[in-house]
Amino acid sequence: MASPDPPVTSYAPSDVPSGVALFLTIPFAFFLPELIFGFLVWTMVAATHIVYPLLQGWVMYVSLTSFLISLMFLLSYLFGFYKRFESWRVLDSLYHGTTGILYMSAAVLQVHATIVSEKLLDPRIYYINSAASFFAFIATLLYILHAFSIYYH
Repeated sequence: MASPDPPVTSYAPSDVPSGVALFLTIPFAFFLPELIFGFLVWTMVAATHIVYPLLQGWVMYVSLTSFLISLMFLLSYLFGFYKRFESWRVLDSLYHGTTGILYMSAAVLQVHATIVSEKLLDPRIYYINSAASFFAFIATLLYILHAFSIYYH
């Protein structure tokens, strides 16, 4: 006697919107600002004179890696890959929380590089580094808000 196929279960969170509504609901609305501010950080650091390669190398590593992984998370939500895994919400929260901590360290190092670049002759480098520091702190805040809101959602 053949048993019927077991019912297909989905482990996906039931309240994840699809399409454009994904960008209008918290915590998923944080994806685009995270990507935009992360992009601004690494492009501004790349556009300046690197004062301390080790410090700003860490800033570039954190911002570029976070940008790429966040983009993969966004695409996984858009294409529905999250539906296959039971612990997707925990993974999302852990990733964004860890990235928030790493971004905080990168933002502090970028501020140090900004302070050192103030002594250079070209004030444009100082202004670009200042903007990169500001955007790094904004990205830190966005990643932490995303981590808490996905965890408590």
